[in-house]
Amino acid sequence: MKAQPPNSSSNRSPVARFKRADDPHWHWLENRDERTVIDFLEAANAQCDQWMEPLEPLIERLYHGHLARRELAVTGLKTPLDHYTYWSETAADADHPRWWRHPNGDDEAIEPVIDLEARAAGHAYFELGDLALSPDEQWLAWTEDTQGNEYFALCLCRLPHGHPRTLLADIGPELTWAEDNLTLLYTRYDAIQRPASLWRMAPGTGETEKVFEEDDPEFWIGLGKTRSRRWLVLESASKDTSECHLIPAHAPSTPPRCVKPRESGVEYGLEHRPGHFYILHNREAPHFRLDVAPETRPDRWQPLLDHRQTHTLEGVDAFVWGLVLAERDHDQAQMHLRVIEFDPEHGVLGDRRLSLPESPCSVIPGDTPDFGARKLRLREESFTLPPRWIEQDLDSGERRLLKAMPIHGDLLPEQLSCRRLWAMAEDGERIPVSVVARKELLGTQALPTLLYGYGAYGEVLDPWFSVARLELLSRGMAFAVAHVRGGGDRGEPWYLAGKLEHKENSFRDFLAARNALVEAGFADGRRIAAYGASAGGLLVGASLNLDPEAFCAAVLDVPFVDVLRTMENPDLPLTTAEYTEWGNPDEPDARRRIRDYSPLDNLSARPYPPVFLQGSWHDSRVPYWEPAKLYARLTELETARGPVLLHTDMSSGHGGASGRFKAWRDNARQDAFLLWALGLAEDDGG
Repeated sequence: MKAQPPNSSSNRSPVARFKRADDPHWHWLENRDERTVIDFLEAANAQCDQWMEPLEPLIERLYHGHLARRELAVTGLKTPLDHYTYWSETAADADHPRWWRHPNGDDEAIEPVIDLEARAAGHAYFELGDLALSPDEQWLAWTEDTQGNEYFALCLCRLPHGHPRTLLADIGPELTWAEDNLTLLYTRYDAIQRPASLWRMAPGTGETEKVFEEDDPEFWIGLGKTRSRRWLVLESASKDTSECHLIPAHAPSTPPRCVKPRESGVEYGLEHRPGHFYILHNREAPHFRLDVAPETRPDRWQPLLDHRQTHTLEGVDAFVWGLVLAERDHDQAQMHLRVIEFDPEHGVLGDRRLSLPESPCSVIPGDTPDFGARKLRLREESFTLPPRWIEQDLDSGERRLLKAMPIHGDLLPEQLSCRRLWAMAEDGERIPVSVVARKELLGTQALPTLLYGYGAYGEVLDPWFSVARLELLSRGMAFAVAHVRGGGDRGEPWYLAGKLEHKENSFRDFLAARNALVEAGFADGRRIAAYGASAGGLLVGASLNLDPEAFCAAVLDVPFVDVLRTMENPDLPLTTAEYTEWGNPDEPDARRRIRDYSPLDNLSARPYPPVFLQGSWHDSRVPYWEPAKLYARLTELETARGPVLLHTDMSSGHGGASGRFKAWRDNARQDAFLLWALGLAEDDGG
């Protein structure tokens, strides 16, 4: 049995006091400008703080234990560009880094680049959107958000000692310099915060000019540059369709040229080597294939790498000598890097996979700016391997360690073990489940377990290391990840099998993962908690409605739980762009499907577990009122098996606190709730 925190009997919810008889669904909480809304959120925060008060000593131990396990003073990996070498340094007591550089070949002549800790001073919230260095490395442009609402200001500074200037406000985060050193490109939002137009600016004069505008409300604008630095690439994309336009990087006033007009359901992107474009696309190739086209006729695609049923191609990087491909093995649910080298006639000189440190793991190309580099930088990590940066020599095959995250304390990475098991879904599909715990405990006894999931947008939950997680594992918990359909863990088919009319698969998979952990003897069926954030909050919320007794507790962080009402409001940010993910409720079948799983629309008087809900006042992706409504209506039901708590961060956005120390403290509060729910708080003396 879990002990109730002291004073729980006097811990009164504010829901009854703020209830309105004429609005049983609590839609009035959407009125941001109404003072009563803030009063309600502050009252809920006060209730949450009061409930958490007996856990404060545990929260402090979790927080300081986290700090003791990591290096607080962090120096980033040095990266040489054409003229200077750049790196970041974060002081032990700082939330944000400072960036520095020195001329290549003279590491004593250090110059400042930008001090983000100073930029953040005086702001309750500060988030960097993008950093863009001019090709001659004389100008630095960046975007910054000081509210948490993802509206960014554009700033510019002459390096190394110029005075920063704010040039524009309320724009998108992305920036790209043209190769003329005179033109900066950026995106602007429309009325629903959709990056809808591309603009260019001459920073010297401040003059701006619109380059392109996307009129379809389901599409948004993205901007990039090929690694060859020859072409600017403007992408207009929805969730399942894309269209690319090219602008010569040395002639940015040239009108954009469409590569191929959009076709519904066809996604494509491109990279460049002199003489050729490489097009990654899914036309008649649901797992994506790679084509090649002449630089003079980028619309003339010719097959280069065939479509395969067993793998999904996820990305391509071009170098002078060839390509680095990211490909995902469907059976292993593992991403690999594949290196292909060409001769001048496009004959294949070599085709090989790079080795992995372990499986499953995460491996991604690091920052290798040199277009001709024969030594690649790679970033590797897993559930038991802290992040490390490797230099892979393509000629000798040597792997050289450049940097690794140090870990301190009583639980080190080598004392952990990770297992991969396969759950059986209701329809017979095999669902990967990852579980990590202390080596001497995993598989020897059923452990209290935290189950995490997401399952949307094709996002992949490749293994990642967490210092904060060590605080839970050291106390005897297991951490598990359900790689449910709707994510991309087993490639593009896995994503398609968990969206639109197949969305129910995500929720069933999550519950199947929970049951498989119990059946395999890894998890104690009475002590499994669920965690989901954003669309993962939808996953957990819908799963609780399907089986409210499957979990002993749940944490829903900025959860997308009012799905039907949100999708019925095209004036909200992201709604129209999300039709291809969830469906357009103007279509009766889509509306019925959404209505049947939307967590708020399917609440009933059932034995829900204790729930900790977290929202953010400035969140433009999942508005604060979604967790607030779920809190109010769950509280009204009075059937939960424990507390229903809401904490709204009044100074942050969708990603939570921007400063690392506040983020770590918030994480400690959340983990204290989980330890309490799993029956591990009482034994945590101190």
